[in-house]
Amino acid sequence: VEVEDFKAELLTPLREEMAGIFKTQLEMALTNNLIQIKLELHGVKTELSASITAIRSEVDALKVTVADMDGQLSSRTDDVVSLKSDLVRLSAQVLALNRKYEDLESRSRRNNIRIIGLPEERGPVSADTISTLLKDAFGLEKDLVVEPRKSHMLLDKGPIVKSYIFDSVRLHYYSDCADILRRARAQQRVKVGDSTVSIFPDFTPQTAKARAAFNDVRRQLREVPDIRFGLLHPARLRITRGGVRREFTSPVEATAFVKTL
Repeated sequence: VEVEDFKAELLTPLREEMAGIFKTQLEMALTNNLIQIKLELHGVKTELSASITAIRSEVDALKVTVADMDGQLSSRTDDVVSLKSDLVRLSAQVLALNRKYEDLESRSRRNNIRIIGLPEERGPVSADTISTLLKDAFGLEKDLVVEPRKSHMLLDKGPIVKSYIFDSVRLHYYSDCADILRRARAQQRVKVGDSTVSIFPDFTPQTAKARAAFNDVRRQLREVPDIRFGLLHPARLRITRGGVRREFTSPVEATAFVKTL
């Protein structure tokens, strides 16, 4: 018992001393670690603060740039809107001028006809030649006042046969022009001596293209019974059936209507 008591007396102070040492060492270690952590956190805070300051500076600069760009964009948007308005206005003017030009060009050709296939051997082509040709071909009783505008030579295939295509032959009176075209439509092929010529209205390229777009529809209409149709100037297809008259300026719409027949 005495030995045990003696051991206890020796160990108790030793334990307390060791506990004190451990406590002191632990406090020192924790204190050092906390100081190191604080230093590192302070460094991180300083870096973050510097980065945030730089980012704010860049954001402020970007705000100024965006505001400037927004002002310029708004100005450019106004310019684009103005340009679009001008474009629409100018396009309308161009379309109106084009229609006026087409109408004036068509009116200037109102007294014109085109003659294709006149042989060269008939001699020099002149106003008197064309007048005599038309008078003989259609059995007219009067001479026509004719102004041949321009022509070019055409070489047929096979044995070379030269013939003229008159791009524009102008008749002085519209009534004579209408009468010649009516007779030409009735005869289809006009005989001039041993030759056959074709006579057509002198349309502008735009009008001729618009009228040619109805060719397929007209071929289909020829197969439909009890129907009358005709192509009006400049390019309007009139269809009459059972007393009901329809007019079309679009070949697509005309084709759709023919399918219903």
